[in-house]
Amino acid sequence: MTYSIERYLNVRSAYGSSFGPEGDRLAFLMDTTGVPQVWTLDGPRRWPTQRTFADERVTFADWSPERSELAFGMDEGGNERQQLFLLDAETGEIDNVTGMPDAKHRWGGWSSDGERFAFASNRRDEAVFDVYVQRRDERGDEAKLVHEGSGWLSVAGWSPDDDRLLVHEARASFDHDLHVLDLDSGEMEHVTPHDGDVRYSGAEWGPDGEAVYLVTDEGADTLYLARLDLASNALETVEEGGDWNVDGVALDADSGRLVYSRNVEGYTEITAGELVGPTEIEEVPAPDLPEGTAGGVDFAPGGDRYAITASGRGTNANVHVVEFETGEIERWTDAPTAGIPRETFRAPDLVRFESFDGLEVPAYLSLPGDAADGPDADDESTDGDVPVIVDIHGGPESQRRPSFSSVKQYFLDRGYAVFEPNVRGSSGYGREYTHLDDVRKRMDSVKDIRAGVEWLHDHPAVDPDRIAVMGGSYGGFMTLACLTEYPDLWAAGVDVVGIANFVTFLENTGEWRRELREAEYGSLAEDREFLESISPINNVEKIAAPLFVLHGANDPRVPVGEAEQIAERAGEQGVPTRKLIFEDEGHGFTKLENKIEAYSAIAAFLDEHV
Repeated sequence: MTYSIERYLNVRSAYGSSFGPEGDRLAFLMDTTGVPQVWTLDGPRRWPTQRTFADERVTFADWSPERSELAFGMDEGGNERQQLFLLDAETGEIDNVTGMPDAKHRWGGWSSDGERFAFASNRRDEAVFDVYVQRRDERGDEAKLVHEGSGWLSVAGWSPDDDRLLVHEARASFDHDLHVLDLDSGEMEHVTPHDGDVRYSGAEWGPDGEAVYLVTDEGADTLYLARLDLASNALETVEEGGDWNVDGVALDADSGRLVYSRNVEGYTEITAGELVGPTEIEEVPAPDLPEGTAGGVDFAPGGDRYAITASGRGTNANVHVVEFETGEIERWTDAPTAGIPRETFRAPDLVRFESFDGLEVPAYLSLPGDAADGPDADDESTDGDVPVIVDIHGGPESQRRPSFSSVKQYFLDRGYAVFEPNVRGSSGYGREYTHLDDVRKRMDSVKDIRAGVEWLHDHPAVDPDRIAVMGGSYGGFMTLACLTEYPDLWAAGVDVVGIANFVTFLENTGEWRRELREAEYGSLAEDREFLESISPINNVEKIAAPLFVLHGANDPRVPVGEAEQIAERAGEQGVPTRKLIFEDEGHGFTKLENKIEAYSAIAAFLDEHV
């Protein structure tokens, strides 16, 4: 049976969980109303209670450690200028505690007594983030500015005794720093001096407040779990990365219990244990989660349980609660699948292909039911008739992983195969792999796509004349670059919130992120000529395949002008072109009615041209 896009987009996700102060309730986000809202429940698989009822997406929810109240974040129309709110869980009253709609606010957590919270904001200067502390009964500009920043700062958490804040600074996507801010003196100490590009992320205070546990790639190709001694700034290895990144850690400072994750070929492997020494972990059984991805760990008070969100290509996202000592797992949320049987969801195969220079590139290939299960699926002598969507991730420092996507399942149900390459520049495969597309090597990643399509041409199920390319954000640039560099490969292209012109993109992106993006793509001052040479807008005459461009009018990352110019110029070249702009969206589509319109239109476009 084939289901409509409305049905697939009504497959729900539950994620972003937070334990209440007594450990008997969970808050989480779920998109039952069409956009993520705050829900709570007081037991596994019980009927949840909806707590927020906005038309806009909620971005996080965090219980107070002492009171029956929640902090949550929400922007307007996808503009990413997140405001912070407090929700009284007893009365339902909601207060906007920041009240500065022109500024971004990045949540930094509660103090241990729940009297104060910290956040970073660019309210003083749009291009930089400062650190603030605010009492729970204060509003708006009553927040105390505790540190004036000079770049991209975020608050990683309060020390166990609430006298210091751990502050993370991103200088570039792969160059980070950590600082400790003393709230009494106002002094901020740089605790990760280093040379070159090094990542320090996922930082958590240790049990005594004298050390920080984090993941880093200092001196290594992959991320590993480390302990940073704050007295000496010495870094000690707790768990080696090896071939695969340790990509996250959660630590309960009261109990010394921790959970960390490893990204193995995109799949999450969880390890849980208790610190029995500064760098020694006594492991406990790991939970048997659905195969796919997992994260968002939150410990219950006392550390005897933790909540974690898990999803797989055949399993929509739900929140599970794990007994720490035994690893026994129980699913608490019951996000519905809109009546679509779970057994119809298809999981991908992990494949690899060789690129132009011999580099081995990993990818996920998902085949529709008949092609995957039929008698000719593995018969290399059979001419295939399956159309393919080459779906390219954004970032570029991102990674396509085997998490659930209702849109992907929809296209598989319609008979399309989906090919998702992790081209050079993707994260998850070590530092060296990630830097293979930097600045002047940008177009090598586009060559990887060509090699992937050539690999598809040899696949017995694939029709080589019916291959489309689609991507969002940086993946939108890759889509347009594929159409201009290799026009004969494609039956159609779909560009979602993509970059058409690197110069205008860098000139018009949000001031707070320009420096970070120039570190990846090249600077306007030094690389303008090169950036112009690789911008698809300047090679638009080479596009031969029909093009569909979609964007959000409020996009602060890739301004909507990128869509306007490529659609106009492609249309002038005689390319069959369609443009769809959503006035109440930003960098991507979050509202259900808009997603239905967008993906219905994409499906009709692909059906017509592919």
